[in-house]
Amino acid sequence: MIRASRVESVLLRRAAIRLGLQAALLAAAIVVLLSVAAVAVVLSSQRHAATTLLDAAVTRADDAIDPPAGIWLALQGPEGKAVTPGMPTGLPDTGAIGRATKVGSRESTEVRIGDVDYRIETLRQPDGTVAQGMLDLTANHSERDQLIATLLVCSGVGLLLAAAAGTWLGYRALRPLSAALALQRRFVADAGHELRTPVTLLSTRAQLLRRRLRSGVEAGPAALLPDVDGIVADSTRLGDILEDLLVAADPVASQSRQPVDLTELATGVLAAAAPQAAERDIRLTGPQPDSGPVRAPGSPVALRRAVTALVDNAVRHAEHEVTVAVHARNGHVLVDVCDDGPGIDSELAPRLFERFVSGRPLPSQTRRRYGLGLALVSEIAAAHGGRVELLERSEPGAALRIQLPG
Repeated sequence: MIRASRVESVLLRRAAIRLGLQAALLAAAIVVLLSVAAVAVVLSSQRHAATTLLDAAVTRADDAIDPPAGIWLALQGPEGKAVTPGMPTGLPDTGAIGRATKVGSRESTEVRIGDVDYRIETLRQPDGTVAQGMLDLTANHSERDQLIATLLVCSGVGLLLAAAAGTWLGYRALRPLSAALALQRRFVADAGHELRTPVTLLSTRAQLLRRRLRSGVEAGPAALLPDVDGIVADSTRLGDILEDLLVAADPVASQSRQPVDLTELATGVLAAAAPQAAERDIRLTGPQPDSGPVRAPGSPVALRRAVTALVDNAVRHAEHEVTVAVHARNGHVLVDVCDDGPGIDSELAPRLFERFVSGRPLPSQTRRRYGLGLALVSEIAAAHGGRVELLERSEPGAALRIQLPG
């Protein structure tokens, strides 16, 4: 069961990581689309701005001395060619000037000279002058590169945040499912453990009855009636335990509380355990009939389960005798179950009431123990506002006490 819980925890983490990666991939796809759209819009805006600026420059150019900032002009007319002072080497584009043979013909190109890109526009004006404007695109490209770098950094950070947020949200979304599975597994374990003792008692009574019937000893219905009554009582308790387990499995259900006579309850538990104890020659000693009722508020079925678990545990470990005592003290009701067996391992004592903690199996035990009985007793006691504890003893054996508010 512990291994299953660990495997479930690993699967939960893996599922959360997968959800985080899927969220990151989805965010990456969205970011890429938005980034491509943003870069396309910026490039289109830059191209439009450059075209508009060059159009205005070459259309209105009447000299090459004072062009707009960032633009060089070259004018080819009947008087010769004039260029803006400081024009970069390799400009103007004489080929484009030569191709402008018709009035109003316009040609736009981009050329790379050295490490610099230029946008060139050539226009033959109505007076026959060919005007060519050249725009350095370094500032535009720098803005574009800065935008792309910013988008990459922001996208990377966004992807990491999306992956982390997706993993966290996935873990939170899957935790209720994991809790439901854990509750289901716990219910199955509790049901299996709680039903084992009454089913064993029922089987023991049925075997004793069958043995008496097969022995050939003549016995009338009156002699067999106590055994049959015991089977009916055990069957009724089995149904009550099933009902109590179903109520406990429902988180919105409220269990009934009523005054419970624990003296009478303990006597009934010992009577039910008598056949099992007799098979191992264990003597059961319980509260005296004239000791009077000792009552505590609670669920009769749940408290019977708790006392039955302690008695069953004591019978399995006892050598000769199991003693159950019920008494009231200082506003509390105490149920002590003692046996004269080997006692509790000192290493196991601090974790005795934890789930799936059990000691070494006894030589007489053939079934695997799952370490649920005492843990369920502790949970039942806690649900009633009490507790279960291991008492110190000077003589051999073990003594367990259920303490409940009176």
